[in-house]
Amino acid sequence: MLHEILLALVGCTGDLIIDEREHHKSLGIPLYPDAPISDQCCFKLASDISFIDRSERDLIERLIALGFYYRELDRFTTKSRNLSWIRSGDVSPSNRASELSNRKTEKPSIYRRAFANGLVEVLSVYRSVVLQIEQKLLSETMPILATVIQGLNKFFVVLPPLYELVLEIERDDLRGGKLLNLLHKRFHCGVPELQACIQRLLWHGHQVLYNQLASWMVYGTLQDHHGEFFIRRQEDQNMEYGSSIPDTSEKLARLSADDTSLMDWHLGFHIFLDMLPENIHMHAAESILFAGKAIKILRNPSPGFKFQDALCKQQTGKGSQNVHESAAHHRFHKKPISGRIIGEELLPQSEADKIEIMLQDLKESLDFHKRSFECSVDSIRAIAASHLWQLVVVRADLNGHLKALKDYFLLAKGDFFQCFLEESQQLMRLPPHQSTAEIDIIVPFQMAAIKTISQEDKYFSRVSLRMPSFGITVKSSQVDLSKTKTNAGGSSETSLDGWDGIALEYSVDWPLQLFFTKEVLSKYRTIFQYLLRLKRTQLELEKSWASVMHQDHADFARHHNDRMNHSTSQPRRQHFRPMWHVREHMAFLIRNLQFYIQVDVVESQWDFLQSHIQNSNDFTELVTFHQEYLSALISQSFLDIGSVSRILGSIMTLCLQFCWTIENQESSQNTCELERITEEFNKKSNSLYTILRSSRLAGSQRAPFLRRFLLRMNFNSFFEATARGVLNVVRPRPSQ
Repeated sequence: MLHEILLALVGCTGDLIIDEREHHKSLGIPLYPDAPISDQCCFKLASDISFIDRSERDLIERLIALGFYYRELDRFTTKSRNLSWIRSGDVSPSNRASELSNRKTEKPSIYRRAFANGLVEVLSVYRSVVLQIEQKLLSETMPILATVIQGLNKFFVVLPPLYELVLEIERDDLRGGKLLNLLHKRFHCGVPELQACIQRLLWHGHQVLYNQLASWMVYGTLQDHHGEFFIRRQEDQNMEYGSSIPDTSEKLARLSADDTSLMDWHLGFHIFLDMLPENIHMHAAESILFAGKAIKILRNPSPGFKFQDALCKQQTGKGSQNVHESAAHHRFHKKPISGRIIGEELLPQSEADKIEIMLQDLKESLDFHKRSFECSVDSIRAIAASHLWQLVVVRADLNGHLKALKDYFLLAKGDFFQCFLEESQQLMRLPPHQSTAEIDIIVPFQMAAIKTISQEDKYFSRVSLRMPSFGITVKSSQVDLSKTKTNAGGSSETSLDGWDGIALEYSVDWPLQLFFTKEVLSKYRTIFQYLLRLKRTQLELEKSWASVMHQDHADFARHHNDRMNHSTSQPRRQHFRPMWHVREHMAFLIRNLQFYIQVDVVESQWDFLQSHIQNSNDFTELVTFHQEYLSALISQSFLDIGSVSRILGSIMTLCLQFCWTIENQESSQNTCELERITEEFNKKSNSLYTILRSSRLAGSQRAPFLRRFLLRMNFNSFFEATARGVLNVVRPRPSQ
């Protein structure tokens, strides 16, 4: 009887204590070793035993329930620690087919294996206690049931909850962070013995987590074969929706090392919230994601990456011969400086050891201390961000490229764009041809570069001019050109709509693509198109005044020689004098808007950005400062206010129409067109002033900068009085 009970306590049934599930064999239902855990206790005393009274039967069944829990937990640990899936390729097809037909193949889990290792420790303590009880009962004469119950008393509060825990894990197929969350939830139970066991189970689970963190944050490698880590590689959408897998493989094979590195940085990895442990805050998870991606970049530099000092040495020569020599020098030195040596210099081994020591200290702790964990993660993130800052700012000359973007995309090189617009003025007055527009506009662009850009400007070679889109508008305008041939305004609007698509592109190398993303360069292009259009309008207003004054002086000289026609000059001059007032109002508004954007917006925000760059050594802070810089440029230039940007666009369109109409007008027959443009301009300018003075904008963050523009625009209260007059105007009734 004693040995039957002791064997049952370690999961071995017999004739006295039976397993009800074993009777399924007689029904032809086999019970596999890795069958699902039973959801109810099936260890019972044999029904034909008559020499045990009711009270002893209840005590024995309470005892052997521990044996049932032990056996089910032991079966779970055996199944979770089974590594046969590693050598599953050696199984014969017939055995594999029979195995799959008899049971469901489960996905391996390293977190379940770690949890099972912790359970093995608990079960080994339980087995040793049962062995001690057996030795005690064999050596001394003592009451059997009382001694066994007294020795196993603490396991009555440990094994049943662990059994329920395993049931929930199997039922919900918990793994990874979900398994850690369940253990963390069950840890707060108020039972010291059970808390100690679950704490040990959590420790085993955290060992796996720390190993994955070390692989990710020390080496930049994602060790997660079973999808259990909360950092996960982004699923490739082309694999799911592409035409075929070979085509996708060919596309991936064609990706260069730079493209792969950029893809990993921007789209390669993300936080998988389902596997994020609850005791890891989202901010800490984002820091872990950033640190791992940064370490991956630092440990795997681009094969074509060259240090800035090497570039300077290669660019000392002049002429084509030196260029070829520099290229040969680059090919000779490319291999030695692009491999492991560069990786070690970008991330010194001492820094990697420091990161590994911090993670090792966390790993050796018995408990998970949230504050210590977050402090270590922040420290690791700071190390990675600092070295990434050193790579991008110092070695890759970030500030030089920012200055180049300011010069060319924000029109800081005024002499170059002045020359470019002068060279292309006549071309831009014609509608662009869909097939040759880009080639046509590149010619004046290159001419302006030859006249104004020095050979020492090493960044201009990265700038290229493009005409990305203009087709639909131009086609529709060209169709209507015959109808509006006598109307200069129609053809001018065609030219404006077409050449509005002029855009700049800037070529950046690794690792600057980490900073200058496609979205960032797209914002620069948007600002450039706006500023170029403004500069073009301002130049046309100046050119129209000079052209018409030249014509007026020529007419005056001709009529001065011909006394008979001299009387017609003054009426002509008097007739067009109101139009010069309108042109002056247009030029005043455009000049002040241009001065406000270039000086009050661009230059002031550039100074702020430079001060931030000098005071920061963190890459993420630098990205944030640059995003704020671009956002300030867009918001303070009113590009994010649809109503204001549309009005400004209409005003620039009217200014160009006015200029071209004045220059093409040979008589006073088309004064109605000028009057229409004048009236429309007055309405638009007054609407602009009214919107900018609105209470909605006055209370926004752009208010201090907006007041500067309003002060320039309305320094003598002209616009305010005009806007008030337009709102209160009453048209006179015609006299009867």
